[in-house]
Amino acid sequence: MEEKIFNNNQIKKGSEGATPNTRLDSPPLEDGGRGGGAGYLVVLGGAESGVGAALLAKKNGYTVFLSDAGELKEAYKQELVANKIDFEEKGHTEEKVLEANIIVKSPGIPENNELIKKVRAKGIKIISEIELAYWFKGDAKIVAITGSNGKSTTTSLLFHICQKAGLDCALVGNIGYSFAKQIAEDPKQLYIAEISSFQLDDIDTFRPDIAILLNITEDHLNRYDNKFENYINSKFRIIENQKEEDYFIYCDDDEVIKEKLHTLTIHTNTLPFSMKHEFKKGGYLKGDDVMLRLQQERISMSIYDFAIKGKHNIYNTMAAGIAASTLGIRKQMIRESVGDFRGLEHRMEYVASVRGVDFLNDSKATNVNSTWYALESMERPVVLILGGQDKGNDYSILDELVKQKVKAIVCLGVDNAKIVKHFKDIVPAIRESNDMDTCVRMCFKQAVKGDVVLLSPACASFDIFKNYAQRGQYFKDAVREL
Repeated sequence: MEEKIFNNNQIKKGSEGATPNTRLDSPPLEDGGRGGGAGYLVVLGGAESGVGAALLAKKNGYTVFLSDAGELKEAYKQELVANKIDFEEKGHTEEKVLEANIIVKSPGIPENNELIKKVRAKGIKIISEIELAYWFKGDAKIVAITGSNGKSTTTSLLFHICQKAGLDCALVGNIGYSFAKQIAEDPKQLYIAEISSFQLDDIDTFRPDIAILLNITEDHLNRYDNKFENYINSKFRIIENQKEEDYFIYCDDDEVIKEKLHTLTIHTNTLPFSMKHEFKKGGYLKGDDVMLRLQQERISMSIYDFAIKGKHNIYNTMAAGIAASTLGIRKQMIRESVGDFRGLEHRMEYVASVRGVDFLNDSKATNVNSTWYALESMERPVVLILGGQDKGNDYSILDELVKQKVKAIVCLGVDNAKIVKHFKDIVPAIRESNDMDTCVRMCFKQAVKGDVVLLSPACASFDIFKNYAQRGQYFKDAVREL
């Protein structure tokens, strides 16, 4: 089969826009429930993705009702009011929800939620926001990136490359801006989308032109009946609707991915990347150079020219580079872009140097594997901040790196007993704190000139903070107060 490289002239800025009012492959809804041109659609969850879904559905003829068990942000309420969308907060009116023809469910709502059980029992179709967005994306192309770690960095890097190349593109999805809202308000010819497993759980026809799977490690297993296989299956849903003209970019060094691929029949063009093996098509590491091959096109890039450092970021850069090449972006533009990419806030973010001690904010490391990648990239002695809301973490995978690189651990959390018990015989010093200012001061006392203080908690933030971003911001503020 002859492969087709996407022509980026089709997605340059200024080209004819997407046609968002054409629903692709979507099941037609019978007019019923509360009526409306396309039926009655209920959105469960009123955060970024939920409000975006409500706006897109309203624009395309649905009668929309949004319901949230919590309190809506004022800005979201104003958007709903301005667009004449009915909504409720601080609880669900079941009879209004259960009259729906179709329900768009927030990725944060688990399947064992009692209302979801009633929806399922009644046979009402449930979809995710990304599925709704796909129905109305017109002829635009989608690059969808998933994985347990690195997807935000890879998504942002690819978006940076595409922007520099002048493509008419948007950064959407789990990274923070609603895919559906982007289509409703400012449709593009190309969407670079970070996709979580929770979003993939409720797709039906969602089909990315280019799918990227970075890695799969144990995470969020409480949402998957504590079965790793269920989580793996969820991640692989990113390619279940792909066709022969599409692309699947994946890490060939990830044993979980490789093992799963042996059980599947793939109906798309596969482009693996690796640090261990060379490929005729894909990406690989040769000495200190990343080599990308796609048909006759070859790109060589020195890892020393990459703006973002560390072994994990070599993988991320290979994935983004392959996708960019597939989109037809010139190799010189790809080289320039990976060299001037600034990285993400809260992901290995340099904060400051105080008396020769560097402070790095990796608050986005909410699982053990993310912390492993952070430590793996460290070349100087580390004072490590761990802790928060434990998700059933197995800290043993950190043991060797902690022995090699960590001189002290400062625990930041309400309950630090598990971390203290695990590492007390591995590191020379362990301290505990339940507030950020004290934690940062403790770290500074443990450090000397030339050391690194690394916030890479391996845990969720919800025991003390609203989210990882607030945790990271408090860390930066505390560092600047030293």
